[in-house]
Amino acid sequence: MEQGRAREDARPYASSGTPQDVRVPEQARGEHTHGEPSAPRTVRRHSVRGQILDALRAALVGGELAPGEVYSAPALGTLFGVSATPVREAMQQLAVEGAVEVVPNRGFRVSARGPRELAELAEVRALIEVPVVLRLARTVPAAGWCALRPLADATVAAAAVGDRAAYAESDRAFHRAVLALSGNQQLVSVADDLHRRAQWPLADSPAGRRGELLADASEHTALLDALIAQDLTVVRSLVREHFNGADL
Repeated sequence: MEQGRAREDARPYASSGTPQDVRVPEQARGEHTHGEPSAPRTVRRHSVRGQILDALRAALVGGELAPGEVYSAPALGTLFGVSATPVREAMQQLAVEGAVEVVPNRGFRVSARGPRELAELAEVRALIEVPVVLRLARTVPAAGWCALRPLADATVAAAAVGDRAAYAESDRAFHRAVLALSGNQQLVSVADDLHRRAQWPLADSPAGRRGELLADASEHTALLDALIAQDLTVVRSLVREHFNGADL
């Protein structure tokens, strides 16, 4: 599609972690659009920047903001029903995170990542998370792991309907809760940032299929079962397998 156009078949998008009246289009490219824009999407006036940031993150995970494409703040602002300012601020934050890059006088290009970067992120996450989980497996009582069951179930529920954005949120929530048992908030923050970056789709790669999400979610359930049973051999095998590549 040429720059400066918004796809006519743009479909609204909202993640489960974002208020339902915040929606993201599939495409909205260039500083100017031709023809009639889609009807404005309503955004609650409080914490507008934060809501748009959450929605843009969900759109990145869902592949609705495509790697390599350029999106302008004014065009996205029109589709959100807000000014370009909060959209631009949210995009600047995504640029800091490495999700997009600034294209002067045009907008923001979604970063195109390759398999090597994803493998490197998985390796770093494994170096951080695997030893922590193995240590916690020896020290946290079964009741502590049982409390995480609803979070593991949430990943299964999101995977069952193929909702990639909802799955990404529930996946990170489960991992955050596991690492939080260490009491090290700096570790939780660093690991969550790496996890978020690992969830961005690869260039020229389709979004994760329902079967792939279900397989990943089942690893959460199996790991939790092993932790509750305090079966360290199974825990060691499962946690290492879970980081053998990308989560999504």
